[in-house]
Amino acid sequence: MRTTPTHDRSALRERCREVVRWNEAALTGLSRSLHAEPETAFAEHRSAAEVAALLTDHGFTVQAPVAGLDTALVAEFGSGDLVVGICAEYDALPEVGHACGHNIIAAAAVGAALALADVADEVGLTVRLLGTPAEETGGGKVLMMEEGVFDDVALALMVHPGPEDICLPSSLAITDLEVRYTGRAAHAAAAPELGRNAADALTVAQVAIGLLRQHLEPQQMVHGIVTEGGAAPNIVPARTAAVYNLRAAEERSLKRLENRIRACFEAGATATGCSHEIVQISPVYAELACDHWLSEEYRRSITDLGREPLDRSTERGRVIGSTDMGNVTKALPAIHPMIAVECGDAVNHQAEFAAACATASADRAVLDGAVAMAWTALAAGLDGTQRERLLAGLGDRARKGSTEQFCTSGGVA
Repeated sequence: MRTTPTHDRSALRERCREVVRWNEAALTGLSRSLHAEPETAFAEHRSAAEVAALLTDHGFTVQAPVAGLDTALVAEFGSGDLVVGICAEYDALPEVGHACGHNIIAAAAVGAALALADVADEVGLTVRLLGTPAEETGGGKVLMMEEGVFDDVALALMVHPGPEDICLPSSLAITDLEVRYTGRAAHAAAAPELGRNAADALTVAQVAIGLLRQHLEPQQMVHGIVTEGGAAPNIVPARTAAVYNLRAAEERSLKRLENRIRACFEAGATATGCSHEIVQISPVYAELACDHWLSEEYRRSITDLGREPLDRSTERGRVIGSTDMGNVTKALPAIHPMIAVECGDAVNHQAEFAAACATASADRAVLDGAVAMAWTALAAGLDGTQRERLLAGLGDRARKGSTEQFCTSGGVA
């Protein structure tokens, strides 16, 4: 195993920071460019190409597409035995664009990759940037895991913008279900008795879900939208559809919730004589289970950069939503800290937060996030005990096989 004298750590950290400084214009320019032209899940063609081009210019070997996903990529530098995976998200939200700040995530990931590439030989690293599409819906990371892209990654890192600096956030497991009702069209005034009203079926289901909310377990959540509600008021609707997010603290609670919501969907069909089908439209996302040692090293790094993350007791109550990075943390040592941008009273998924993700504060988040991730990976590479732990874990995963990991693809039920 390659080792580095402990007195070199400060010098190597400074080299990482200098690389980010040298590339400040390129990194913040990437963030602003992605922000200006947002692309949604599985359609991030220009965004992925910009990320790949910048890494190619700095000597990385880029593979794209990968894992059967047109907008997924893998960029690699170095040949060390410790493979560091840095996740770059770049999908945006419909209508509100980069209101979750994935432009910052992608640019910070590129910055961390460039910084680590500069020290890869001394520390014995292989630096691998993973361009992971479709986090908002679609589960790009889960699909890439199922295709083996993460199999030899010893640790994985990413940073996500938000209103606060949180080193060890919590998230909820989530599944996305679409319910589709099929009835029979008829003239709504002349012959309504001949119809089977698919809109009524959906209404019954919505009422059932509303009544169920009183009895949900702690941290279980249900929210959805109607995506098809009928064509005209004088036609009994023959087809309707809705998409629902189901969330829970962990997978077993999520499964219990799903069983109850499926019963609500069935009630709509039973009450109206319609048929229905339920489609899982994304892989199941697991709750975050971040690596505590890496999280503490990130905390030290971000504090050294002048940030003030929430203390450990306060951050336990911060639930950030849901992410497919949860599946990665269930499979290997990984972290998903939140990095603060100045956004006033706004929160993620609001237009005001999208505006905050193209500001001087957002640019600072790109640079600080890049340096903090690089320093965290560097610390893991230089600490003999942690390096041994990470490599041993990699061996354990290889022996057990990736099929045991939390990777649940969608399908029709």
